[in-house]
Amino acid sequence: MAPHFDLIGLVVSDMARSLDFYRRLGLDIPPDADTEDHVEVTLPGGLRLAWDEAGMVRTFHPGWRPPTGSPRAGLAFRCADAAEVDRYWTELTGAGFHGELAPWDAFWGQRYATLHDPDGNGVDLYAPLSAG
Repeated sequence: MAPHFDLIGLVVSDMARSLDFYRRLGLDIPPDADTEDHVEVTLPGGLRLAWDEAGMVRTFHPGWRPPTGSPRAGLAFRCADAAEVDRYWTELTGAGFHGELAPWDAFWGQRYATLHDPDGNGVDLYAPLSAG
């Protein structure tokens, strides 16, 4: 049997702030999770997304250090339409989260924007520009 892709894990420096960011994008994360060292949710389709406090990671990997340089991976959230991309961009940047690329109409036919979560991970918002 081949391995089954099951989980995306993010190491975070502030669990409550990170979970606030992802809740604002519609993820159903229990409110009492803010004080946990490890949190995971099952997404539609069965893939899991997990967050681990950096201090907890160091309990089993003492030499772990955050990567340096620009991230090479990111998460993307499909929105219902272009207006929803703009709405989430405005809400998240208004709440103090970093906006990297403001919403724009991409040449490949999508409304697109990029934010950073509290740990600098790229999070894209996108929606088709037309129903077709």
